[in-house]
Parts: sequence; structure tokens; C-alpha cells
Amino acid sequence: MNSNSTPYLCHLFICANDRHGECKACADDGVGPALKARLKDEVAQRGWKGRVRVSQSGCLGLCAKGPNVMIYPQGIWFSGARIEDADVILAKVAEILG
Repeated sequence: MNSNSTPYLCHLFICANDRHGECKACADDGVGPALKARLKDEVAQRGWKGRVRVSQSGCLGLCAKGPNVMIYPQGIWFSGARIEDADVILAKVAEILG
């Protein structure tokens, strides 16, 4: 095993955890997966691939406040994210990229 630094300036983790209606989850109503798809498309269109990574995550631990998006390693957290919030999230990424 090798220990390395992240190759990305920032990494967006979008929770898409599905609890199948047992309790609130970030995948409810398809929001988490749809938001991930939108962010991934926008990152590619803006030419940020290689510097920004968009990944689907399992539970981030705050399902009641979800859908949740975390920007790492900056430690920026968005709760209650909706697809229409993609522009706000992307503006934060643009700020990080300078």
C-alpha cells in the first residue's frame, strides 16, 4: 500500500444513500443522484476534470438534513441541497479553483 496526496484540488461527495422509505435519506425523490449527475456534467463542461472530482457517496451521517454535499478537503458542507442549488455549489468550486 502507498500513501499519497489527493490528485484533486477539490472533491465533491454527493450522498445518494437510499433507505428505501424506512426513514429520510439523501436519495429520496431521486435528488441526490440527479444532483450528482448535474454537477458531474457541469464539471466536465467547465473543463475542470482532473482538478475536480464528483463522486457519489454512501451515508454522510446527516440524513435528516439531506441531501448532503461535501467539498473535500476544504470541509465545506451543503445540507438540504436540491438540483437547483447546483449553481451555488459550482460557484463555491470556482472560488476554490481561483
